[in-house]
Amino acid sequence: VAKDVNIFFDELEGVNSPSKDDDSLLHHGNLTSTSDDASRLEVVGEEVPDKNKTNGLYFRDGKCRIDYILVYRKSNPQTEKREVFERNIRAEGLQMEKESSLTNSDVIFVKLHAPWEVLGKYAELMNVRMPFRRKIYYLHRRYKFMNRIEKQISRFRGWLPRKPMKLDKETLPDLEENDCYTAPFSQQRIHHFIIHNKDTFFNNATRSRIVHHILQRVKYEEGKNKIGLNRLLSNGSYEAAFPLHEGSYRSKNSIRTHGAENHRHLLYECWASWGVWYKYQPLDLVRRYFGEKIGLYFAWLGWYTGMLFPAAFIGLFVFLYGVTTLNHCQVSKEVCQATDIIMCPICDKYCPFMRLSDSCVYAKVTHLFDNGATVFFAVFMAVWATVFLEFWKRRRAVIAYDWDLIDWEEEEEEIRPQFEAKYSKKERMNPISGKPEPYQAFADKCSRLIVSASGIFFMICVVIAAVFGIVIYRVVTVSTFAAFKWALIRNNSQVATTGTAVCINFCIIMLLNVLYEKVALFLTNLEQPRTESEWENSFTLKMFLFQFVNLNSSTFYIAFFLGRFTGHPGAYLRLINRWRLEECHPSGCLIDLCMQMGIIMVLKQTWNNFMELGYPLIQNWWTRRKLRQEYGTQRKASFPQWEKDYNLQPMNAYGLFDEYLEMILQFGFTTIFVAAFPLAPLLALLNNIIEIRLDAYKFVTQWRRPLASRAKDIGIWYGILEGIGILSVITNAFVIAVTSDFIPRLVYAYKYGPCAGQGEAGQKCMVGYVNASLSVFLVSDFENRSEPTSNGSEFSGSPLKYCRYRDYRDPPDSAEPYGYTLQFWHVLAARLAFIIVFEHLVFCIKHLISYLIPDLPKDLRDRMRREKYLIQEMMYEAELERLQKERKERKKNGKSYHNEWP
Repeated sequence: VAKDVNIFFDELEGVNSPSKDDDSLLHHGNLTSTSDDASRLEVVGEEVPDKNKTNGLYFRDGKCRIDYILVYRKSNPQTEKREVFERNIRAEGLQMEKESSLTNSDVIFVKLHAPWEVLGKYAELMNVRMPFRRKIYYLHRRYKFMNRIEKQISRFRGWLPRKPMKLDKETLPDLEENDCYTAPFSQQRIHHFIIHNKDTFFNNATRSRIVHHILQRVKYEEGKNKIGLNRLLSNGSYEAAFPLHEGSYRSKNSIRTHGAENHRHLLYECWASWGVWYKYQPLDLVRRYFGEKIGLYFAWLGWYTGMLFPAAFIGLFVFLYGVTTLNHCQVSKEVCQATDIIMCPICDKYCPFMRLSDSCVYAKVTHLFDNGATVFFAVFMAVWATVFLEFWKRRRAVIAYDWDLIDWEEEEEEIRPQFEAKYSKKERMNPISGKPEPYQAFADKCSRLIVSASGIFFMICVVIAAVFGIVIYRVVTVSTFAAFKWALIRNNSQVATTGTAVCINFCIIMLLNVLYEKVALFLTNLEQPRTESEWENSFTLKMFLFQFVNLNSSTFYIAFFLGRFTGHPGAYLRLINRWRLEECHPSGCLIDLCMQMGIIMVLKQTWNNFMELGYPLIQNWWTRRKLRQEYGTQRKASFPQWEKDYNLQPMNAYGLFDEYLEMILQFGFTTIFVAAFPLAPLLALLNNIIEIRLDAYKFVTQWRRPLASRAKDIGIWYGILEGIGILSVITNAFVIAVTSDFIPRLVYAYKYGPCAGQGEAGQKCMVGYVNASLSVFLVSDFENRSEPTSNGSEFSGSPLKYCRYRDYRDPPDSAEPYGYTLQFWHVLAARLAFIIVFEHLVFCIKHLISYLIPDLPKDLRDRMRREKYLIQEMMYEAELERLQKERKERKKNGKSYHNEWP
């Protein structure tokens, strides 16, 4: 709670207390204490290590650790606000020193330190949980026979090699808080807590969080809303605010022989280094250094990556199954041997007639992805998505227990300054705090939401327009490539069209993403969310919706619309009555979908990895280069830690949003169209193995240390993951039924093939399938604008009379030329039936798995109950012991009372 009594104003005098921005108090590169209690920090006869004075992590006295850094420029005009703010900081008990930058005298660093009394006071207010008793692990009673078996097993394990993925415990420090019971810190019960050293009892992340909590509640001007560091950062009073890294992440000495110099060095060696890419993440260390929110992100990313192993293995198995059965596939054999089947041109005029055998390679490639194991893999991935989310809930519960997040509740959030400024005239009582606060009328809120929804709909229309442009490009260029002078492109005109269209689509996606970010920011600010979490959730939902539609719209077009509404030769459907709609390749549309997914996935992940790490690396390299040219290598190495951290890149304005968004979009690619591209989980797995180390390297070496903040879960992203899991079931059902040839082959095998009526569906039952899936067209029935320039005489020496096309239609000499055959309706009915059965079956399996897997593991539930019981017993025993000591002291002093308790 902000304390108005801590505000001091000089009222135009400025005589007795000089301005804190006065140049007389600052010397270039020299520390100047402005704390009123600085004299009390010197202890007579105590020697201060010289290392503390030179490593840039302490005040000038070498004892007071720097807990937080504020940065401002002397040329900034907001002097009075800063002066009042800093006085109120000292009034709260924080100690302060200032120093000008070694590289720019206009830049001033304000170093803050929280003494023990301040830490204890605010730790109690913030309910910070601290260790108070070591955990006691009880072993279950074992029988002698079981003990003998366990001894034999342990002896056998001794012969096996050590688990290579586990980190060496000798290099990891003993994290005391994970081996102790914890309780909210209380100064009255301070004797219950394990305090070896008051300077290290609160770790650096907790100290910085407490200082930040104080800074958010200190006033800088008169008025009820003139409060908090965030407002000073937004109005430019301060340029930056950040906690310090714990020294350098590099060391001349090996960590195995000399140990880690600090936690940052330890994290770099056992987490961010490329040499440990196959090791488990030290999540407890990540949480201790960066806080629970970032620790949960890396825990989720590691869990997602681990769960991708079975999906990648099964997807690779499906692909290899297609490779091994390629020579036995009757359909691809018939396509490769169909030298006498002439296909109709796939575009107007310039596209020639072609033999069906010319698409032999595409038929074989299609079989690699569209084979008998594809349906099994689609069902597996739908179940996998559910198992992944359900087991993540269990994993999150274990992490929340280990990190003391079970009973943690978020504090009542502050109202955003923009919301206060907009609705400061309307107020109502807050039911929680009982204080008046700005209020947004329901009609105003609804009108803003309607405008925001209209903006979202308009941007989705822009995406559809971009896809429409890609469709026109494909339609126009397929004729152009068919008339190209290079034989390689002319003979593969459709593949060239698809490849170039995907690359252009990727460029459009990246350009629109930049526009979407600005639009989403504008619409979110237009809605005027009340708190930062509401703003973050609204912005997250918009950005995900924009980018998901932007990334997947072309894929949806290729999967479900390409080649579906083209008409037939002689009666083609045209776009704006001009351009003939694009047809699928004679081997099907699945090859186009595979190319779309493969190219987009590889290019997107490569670009994201470059922007995440390459861009900060280039910026930091340029900064180091300028400093090296100006001050030399030796002088640069002697810069204090706050100077080094200030030259690093700040964490992006949206926190972990970009990291989560990238992985969620990848999860969508991995699950939504996985039936068409079984190698997607393998590509995602390889990317994530690199992604974990890239993100770790970025957090440890390239970014300023972010503020350690707490969180119980991954927030709104979990709901988005569940939505993607539901959508993936529907899309995979349609991909198998509509895009692939699985259903037409099944109908042919059981109804029209050699095995019709016998209940078999082997390769021998597929004889004649290719001929049965092609219809006959009379060449003389071509429209004038569709008639090809060549007459097909190069195939038989005389002009062609008939050509074939993919469809189930009657021949031209039938009673109803080019009408749908009975086989078409059988295939259509089978497709609809498959979609309904597949969806209901998979959804039933998903719900059954969700019901059978409890959110909380049984052993964890028992541990939580026992810990609660033991904590109550320990607290009671400690309190009883204290009362008994008091009773003994009273007896010694001759004071006794009747009816004492206990």
